[in-house]
Parts: sequence; C-alpha cells; structure tokens
Amino acid sequence: MTAARTEDDLKTLMLLSLDGDEGAYRRLLHAARPLLVAYYGRRMSGAAQADVEDLVQDTLLSLHARRHTYDRTRPFTAWFFSIARYKLIDHHRGRGGRKAAETQLHDKIEDDFSAESLTARLDLDRLLDALPPAQREMIRQVRLEGRSVAETASSRGQSESAVKVSIHRGLKALAARIRGEA
Repeated sequence: MTAARTEDDLKTLMLLSLDGDEGAYRRLLHAARPLLVAYYGRRMSGAAQADVEDLVQDTLLSLHARRHTYDRTRPFTAWFFSIARYKLIDHHRGRGGRKAAETQLHDKIEDDFSAESLTARLDLDRLLDALPPAQREMIRQVRLEGRSVAETASSRGQSESAVKVSIHRGLKALAARIRGEA
C-alpha cells in the first residue's frame, strides 16, 4: 500500500472516511502519522521522542474528534495542519515557550505544504466567505486564479465595468473587516 502524500490523496481519503469508509480512514491515519512526525520533529529539535509521539497521538485524536467539522470544499492539509499547529502552540505554552513555538511555525510542513501558506489560505477562505457568493467568486477568479476581467465578465454575463466595481467593493469590504469595522 502506497502512502498518500498529496493534498488530493489525503482529501480523497478524508472524504471517503466521512462517508463511512473505515479502510480509507485507517489509510488516512496511516498517511497522516509520518507527516506529523516530520512536522513536530523539525519544530522540536532536541525534544524527547516521547514528546513528539505524544503530540502526534494528540493530533490524531483531535483529527478523529473534529473530523465532523471538516468542510469538504476546503483543502484537507490546511485544516489538518492547523490542528497540528495549535497542538504545538499549546505544547509550548504549557512549557512556557511561546516564542519558540511562534518562530518555529514558519518552517516547512511536509513537501509542498508550508504552515504559513496553509494558514493564510484558510484565513483568506474565511474572509471571502463573508462576501456575497457572486462577489466572492469574481475575486477568486480575477485576483486568486489570475483570470482576466474580460474572461470573468464573459463567464458571468456581466460587463467588465460591473466586474471591476464588484471586485473593488468586495476588496474594500474585506479591508474593512480586517480593520475590525462592520
């Protein structure tokens, strides 16, 4: 059995497990374990192997307990490594090492996954979810996927001006939300 190592593989296993496939769930846990060992091992150099193993087990238990909260439309690795990140922060806080936890979180997670990019993607998705669906989709297409305003306007049956205005208003609303305004 080849271990799942990509976002698509892991997400597929998660979705199958949510649909009741116990074999997929076992494969997901089996694939997640080495990712966690590597993740915690790099961030806790010099730590006892027992501490790393405790964090791995604690994270896998959290995965099990929280799997019903997983949003099927979001990347699995962002959700999964967010759990791991918070477990690591809690571990360091419990030992009085908050700064060490925060500075080590900028390292690579595994292969192409970085804690910073996954967390940023998750935060961005949460922000965009506050926008009306049409506005959110236009911002995704033009600003995140790199499509042209003309392509987006054509696909939505709107004028380019309408798309530009909608994107501008959406970005303005996001900026206000980030600043803590209504």
